[in-house]
Amino acid sequence: MTTFAFLGPQGTYSDEAARLFAQQVSASTGIGALSFSERATITEVFAAVTTGAADFGVVPIENSLEGSVNTTLDELAFGQHKALILGERLLDIHHCLAVAPGTSRRDITAVVSHPQATGQCTQWIGRNLPGRPHVAANSTADAVCQAMEHPGQAAIASVFAAELYGAEILERNIEDSANNQTLFALIAGEEAAATWQQAGRDPLAQYKTSVALFQQKNRPGALLMILSEFAYAGINLTWIQSRPTKQAMGEYMFFLDFEGREDDPEIRIALESLRLKLREVKVLGSYPAA
Repeated sequence: MTTFAFLGPQGTYSDEAARLFAQQVSASTGIGALSFSERATITEVFAAVTTGAADFGVVPIENSLEGSVNTTLDELAFGQHKALILGERLLDIHHCLAVAPGTSRRDITAVVSHPQATGQCTQWIGRNLPGRPHVAANSTADAVCQAMEHPGQAAIASVFAAELYGAEILERNIEDSANNQTLFALIAGEEAAATWQQAGRDPLAQYKTSVALFQQKNRPGALLMILSEFAYAGINLTWIQSRPTKQAMGEYMFFLDFEGREDDPEIRIALESLRLKLREVKVLGSYPAA
């Protein structure tokens, strides 16, 4: 039985992404028996794959409206649970307003959802539910559960989650942008990731590599030096972001995505050059791009 851990409860967008990843894994490996294990937090998903409680995990990594999911980035860079990215999938996100049956819009006293989902509907909420407090939930599906238990609260979630828990849908497609998408990552512990990678390279896929880079110390031109190594090697960067190191105010590390695989000669040389100049170069995964 191959188990996929995801941010639960059942009905989250992570649940939907996990089932899509499972179809992909099953098709490529021939695995037939699949199970799904819901987790309360993203950190628990990482823990599940690194302790062997699950074979794979599915976590959100970036949203087109709200940006990066910092908990996921921090787990990849700093977490005690060592996991690697094996793949990614882009999912269209469409939110609805879900309430306990019989609740009308004038009965709504608060809006509950995951902060990312609430942020993706800020303009709609401001126009249609002004003045209502926002209540944070662990997930969009958990928000529906809360709304069902507390009539008067309105959940922002997927239609799938609303129907799954028997909620009434007052409004559909309330996201502020029609281009709302979330990028999900398929992760696994280091041992499982090594086994997966030995299965072979997809000759039709375009690969990307993700890394976390840690400076020896803050100094002028550090980022320019990093970017120059990739420029000299002719490597195309597709994403860059800084995050606090959590050591001291003003100290930052960098996340980078770029085209190609870790074992490509030009990438291997660039990373080795950076290892001579930085405190740590942490490869987070080489995998087919979405």
